[in-house]
Amino acid sequence: MYHFIVNPNSRSGLGLSLWAQIEPELQKRKIDYTVFFTQYQKHAWEYTEKLTSDHTYHTLVVLGGDGTVNEVINGIRDLSKVTLGYIPTGSSNDFARSFKIPSDPLKALEIILSPSDYSYMDVGCISYQNKKRRFAVSSGIGFDAGICHEAVVSRFKIWLNKIRLGKFTYSLIALHRLFLTIPADITLRLDRQNPVVFRKGWFVTVMNHPFEGGGLKFCPAAKPNDGYLDIIVVSGFSPLRLLSVLPFAFAGLHTRFRGIRTFRCKTAEITTTRTLPVHTDGEPIFLQRHLCVSMEKKRLKIIIS
Repeated sequence: MYHFIVNPNSRSGLGLSLWAQIEPELQKRKIDYTVFFTQYQKHAWEYTEKLTSDHTYHTLVVLGGDGTVNEVINGIRDLSKVTLGYIPTGSSNDFARSFKIPSDPLKALEIILSPSDYSYMDVGCISYQNKKRRFAVSSGIGFDAGICHEAVVSRFKIWLNKIRLGKFTYSLIALHRLFLTIPADITLRLDRQNPVVFRKGWFVTVMNHPFEGGGLKFCPAAKPNDGYLDIIVVSGFSPLRLLSVLPFAFAGLHTRFRGIRTFRCKTAEITTTRTLPVHTDGEPIFLQRHLCVSMEKKRLKIIIS
């Protein structure tokens, strides 16, 4: 039994039209399946939590963007009892990019129905104010999270998605926010070692995959199944210098510049001098000053080919 979780509004309504291509194929092949359409924020989370509350094995298939994947992963009661398939229909699709899942929905469906390979993915987790949230791709605080917050309500995103250029959403919003953001001092403590302070920090992002924001290869060495979290810290830049450096991240060449540091760890504590926006897989979290980051003890089985 396959349980499809469909975000019909992903990429400004493209999700629903793609499901219309997929369902006839399922019926033609007489696949046993259920389908659930999300209607509001955290709806996929609620549904997945209810579905997996029986603690039996389930195969879930997400048709949506990275945000829908995030909601589903947060709703899973026991990560070890779920196999996850993915049909990417979002704006950035960094989860699919890392696993090389095809963007063609029927090709992605074929992989799910006739899998030949799996990956057991680490699942990241942030804790803040007695709350907890998982992430699949990345979680950040500062400038990159501010971009994610704005993307949720951005007219740029709606317009670009309609002309199938949604991957440029984050680049345009970054330009808009570049001169609005005031850097803050950031303290980073890795694996309970001595803390390190970064003056005029723009952002800290904890990566489980190499990519964020529609293909920015922030942590080129990150692997979603190596048991480690990779971290990028960007600090000490002027807005114009940051603007000139960020495009290098699409090729993973940004780490050569002074002011960009990367680390690898099992746990991290991040503290900032004032409250800043936070995201998990692009999904906004209200302003915070202190985050604890770790990995779940159990991994999630992903269909990759």
